[in-house]
Amino acid sequence: MADIFFRTLPFFAIIGLGYWAGRTRFFTEEATAYLTKFIFFFPLSAMIFRFSANLSFAEIFDPDLVLAYLAGTMAVYLLVTLVALLRRLDMPTAAVEAQCAAIGNVGFLGLPMMAILFGEASIAPMMLVLSVDLVVFSSLIVILINLGRGSGLGMATLKLVLLGLLRNPMILAICAGLAWSASELPIPEPMNDFLSILGGAATPGALFAIGASLASKSAERMQIAVWISFAKLVLHPLCIALCVIILFPVNSYSAMVAIAAASLPVAGNVYMLAQHYGVAPHRASAAILISTLVSIFTVPMVIAWVTQL
Repeated sequence: MADIFFRTLPFFAIIGLGYWAGRTRFFTEEATAYLTKFIFFFPLSAMIFRFSANLSFAEIFDPDLVLAYLAGTMAVYLLVTLVALLRRLDMPTAAVEAQCAAIGNVGFLGLPMMAILFGEASIAPMMLVLSVDLVVFSSLIVILINLGRGSGLGMATLKLVLLGLLRNPMILAICAGLAWSASELPIPEPMNDFLSILGGAATPGALFAIGASLASKSAERMQIAVWISFAKLVLHPLCIALCVIILFPVNSYSAMVAIAAASLPVAGNVYMLAQHYGVAPHRASAAILISTLVSIFTVPMVIAWVTQL
């Protein structure tokens, strides 16, 4: 446990450095937004493309893992939605709370962390986890918010969902990488070096950007934030463990990576969606802040647990 804690500590130390930069205004909110945009569109996409271009579709796609992660995440999503509806919240607000409990920081924190802790073989299951999050749940929140506002499931809503998927650079990087892999063409050495150098900025840049963005997050609605953080950091990995071990058994390595991925704190893009639609941005902000702080201790605990299974 102590060994894993110290191995994960550098990741959170860089997040802390970013937080300091944001709090002291060394990095303004505008600077943080541009840094996040740079990481999202360039280094992270380069890293994902390079990894997926060196893997075949057969190596990445595992239907049992997709079903297991989808079922476990949906269980948490439905539970948090039910609790929200019992508190008489409207559908859009319930959808934001459920999204916080179901979507972890897989892109910015999970991919680089798991690659270092578990090796590059973790990239394949992590890409499946990321794909489920982006394709299913990032689409679901848009649909539920529009349904809750009476827009219905019309062409306008479907167009929003489709455009959101087509404009996401991580999805495009995965698809482009797999297409390159399917062509069976080797990556030219200059291109590979370019992707390696650019992708090398993804890990420190993404972690720093997470911390800097946390500096602008508020800690309002603490009781709700604690509940959502508990659902994300504890219930989510437990549900995934149940699914990958019992309901849809997968190989032990993929199971370990999937459970660890589920233990990650709330993703920052949930706040961006909440802010964009004007639905409960403060509770999303608080959930991101609280879950990230608590995850310094819970993520090593989960990783230590799964490595002993």
